[in-house]
Amino acid sequence: MYLDGKIYMGLSQDGERVNMSLPMCNRHGLIAGASGTGKTITMKCMAESFADAGVPVFLCDVKGDVSGLCVPGVSNEGMEKRIDRFGLRDVFQYKAYTTTFWDIYGENGHPIRATVSDMGPELLSRILGLTAAQEGVLNILFRIADDHGLKLIDLKDLKAMISYVGDHKDDYILTYGNIAQQSLGGILRALLPLEAQGGDLFFGEPDLDIHDWIRTDSNGKGMINLLDSVRLVQNPKLYSMFLLWMMTELFEVLPEAGDAAKPKLVFFFDEAHMLFTDAPSVLVQKIEQVVKLIRSKGVGIYFVTQSPSDIPDSVLAQCSNRVQHALRAYTPAEQKAVRSAAQAFRVNPAFKAEDVIMELGVGEALVSFLDDEGVPGIVQRTKIICPQSLMAQADPVSRAAMFQSDGMSKYDQMVDNESAYEIIQGKKAEDEERAKLEAERLAFEKEKAEYEKQKAKEEEAARKKAEKEAEAARKKAEKEAEAARKKREKEEEAERKKAAARKAKIESQLISAGGQVLKRGLLGLLKKR
Repeated sequence: MYLDGKIYMGLSQDGERVNMSLPMCNRHGLIAGASGTGKTITMKCMAESFADAGVPVFLCDVKGDVSGLCVPGVSNEGMEKRIDRFGLRDVFQYKAYTTTFWDIYGENGHPIRATVSDMGPELLSRILGLTAAQEGVLNILFRIADDHGLKLIDLKDLKAMISYVGDHKDDYILTYGNIAQQSLGGILRALLPLEAQGGDLFFGEPDLDIHDWIRTDSNGKGMINLLDSVRLVQNPKLYSMFLLWMMTELFEVLPEAGDAAKPKLVFFFDEAHMLFTDAPSVLVQKIEQVVKLIRSKGVGIYFVTQSPSDIPDSVLAQCSNRVQHALRAYTPAEQKAVRSAAQAFRVNPAFKAEDVIMELGVGEALVSFLDDEGVPGIVQRTKIICPQSLMAQADPVSRAAMFQSDGMSKYDQMVDNESAYEIIQGKKAEDEERAKLEAERLAFEKEKAEYEKQKAKEEEAARKKAEKEAEAARKKAEKEAEAARKKREKEEEAERKKAAARKAKIESQLISAGGQVLKRGLLGLLKKR
């Protein structure tokens, strides 16, 4: 409960109020304890207090029972006794908190979506557990997409990009480096379990504007954002990816806030061990880095888990506000975990923390918060106060009323804008059309070549025929000319013979005639003598 500028969390054994300092709440925190010891109630009380202080809250509902935040609590004998025990009679009131319900699957709340580009190659490769070579190829994929205006929005965009680059890798090697087919196949294989867990629903548009979680209602109270995680926690890869993306997105989007009077936003990550189970060291380092740096953005992160040992030491060291509910110690490993949890607190000489952790009842916890100067307080055995909202699931009517009035309906319908998939499909269609046209061109060229070949063959045959006919005609003409020549020569010879005969005849006649003349002349001459 938010009282006098502090968050009142309960009463110590000495009857003193145990408070959280609001300016120190962005130093992160841990709520731990065995199942059934009261972690969820503690988380709800903190969430209500932050909301009353005007701090927006985000929390995960892994069992479905946190939804009662949107419904006023119900008076009963036990609640009334607790109200009096904590000295809240004059200030306590059962009330509902303005709650926005979210659900990655879109079943019990507004969908939460992010784009593949927002996730980025580094974060995605770590979530997928890619090798160094595969991560390098994934970076190349993102770079090619950026350079060619191919938006990576959803998983089908990324898968289309992998296929496209695989088909055209020879075109990119000299510009971006080697792209091994095996690495592309490895990335596709790693995407399969993520897609099966609901990654195809998480990646898309409209993507979440993180500022929609940083809202207050008309009374200045922080609005509570509740992620229905009942189904989500059954898919640990998607759950851990969402949590890591959310922290990274907040760190990158929010401006530096410095030391403010209160946090800008507080997150509660229930079942936080899922974020770290089987996580590679590089992923843990990334989480540690974000947790360290996000404090300066005015964001507080509270991990809720069964044992502090579920959280890596490097991250646990950043959790300065701690609520430790009861732990069980039946095995050597559990006993070691109890000792580690006890040693994390500043010693209270009044009791031995290691023993008390195993004696705590439901609703009790060992608590240590930072004071106004940032100094860890002495650990206190504390009875946690009761929430003002319903300690059970909200009824469907109350949930529906909140759902209809929260102003976040813009996220309800997925929008499939043009992105890498559509562009690549268009390119493939263009390539197929070009290939079809090229095939038609080649077929036409082949048909044309065959036609021209046939035509040339026919023309050659015609030419040869013409030449043959011309040769035959020439020979015939020559033969006829020769025959004519011979005939002409024969005729000329006959004519010559005739002429010779005529000449001879004429000569003969002339000779004969001359003889006669000569004879008559001689006779006449003789006569004269």
